[in-house]
Amino acid sequence: MIKPGAVVVHLCQIQVKSTDLTKSAMTTKDKTRAFRVLQLTDPHLMANASGELLGVNTRSSLNAVIENVLETHGQPDLILATGDLAQDASREAYRVFGESLKVFSCKSAWLAGNHDDTDKLRQVAAQYQADHRSIVQGGWQIILLDSSVPGKVLGRLAQSELDFLEQMLTQHPELPALVTLHHHPVNIGSDWMEKIGLQNRDAFWEIIDRFPQVKIVLWGHVHQKHDLDRNGVRLLATPSTCIQFASKSVKFSVEDKAPGYRWFELQSTGDFTTEVRRALNFEFELDQNSSGY
Repeated sequence: MIKPGAVVVHLCQIQVKSTDLTKSAMTTKDKTRAFRVLQLTDPHLMANASGELLGVNTRSSLNAVIENVLETHGQPDLILATGDLAQDASREAYRVFGESLKVFSCKSAWLAGNHDDTDKLRQVAAQYQADHRSIVQGGWQIILLDSSVPGKVLGRLAQSELDFLEQMLTQHPELPALVTLHHHPVNIGSDWMEKIGLQNRDAFWEIIDRFPQVKIVLWGHVHQKHDLDRNGVRLLATPSTCIQFASKSVKFSVEDKAPGYRWFELQSTGDFTTEVRRALNFEFELDQNSSGY
């Protein structure tokens, strides 16, 4: 029996890659308030609880960000985790991430980044019911694309991913859409990062440009805030929950900024607000002399 007021989630499966079944989650539409979405990205967790990235304990920084979310915004309706969840690609790091999210009462959806082991991530994500690829909720459609390439830092959308994007957008032309991936699909003004962004971005934009319901394209990977516009579509990037890359840099460089996250308030009309917040009380000593991560 379903209790009154319960949210019902329906799951369907479609073939995206020869070894991967993706799920589409549909939930009831809440018309009384905005649909609240939290983006957490690039936590770079490790199996070792004391593991650090350039001097920053990544578990501690993630926990500081989560505390800030709860203090500032309260509970979201959905969490999008947009890649590089682990630094060491370990199952334990993914389990730590899943356990960290248990303070939230909503579902989450996880994407792989260039530091992740995609198979391990998907296996653990399934255990936490975080393997959804298309979500219809709050009057919006949210589509998650896998831009990771095994053994590479750069990103590419396989033809199966491009087909998936087109199929999902075709299914719900009446709903405003948010499309998210790990790698940046536009130039962000950092020379060294152009080589490791989305390589087949023209094919991506050819699809996006045919679907006017797309309101937001969101990504991780760049460890910095960006807010751009392309033909009426908001292009958004978000600080990491650990270290931050210096903007407009020619070569690899980090900057002494606090870990952060992005919060959305989405209206079923397609209107929305978004903001980036940082865990300013988190204390750390950043190693700024590293030539990479």
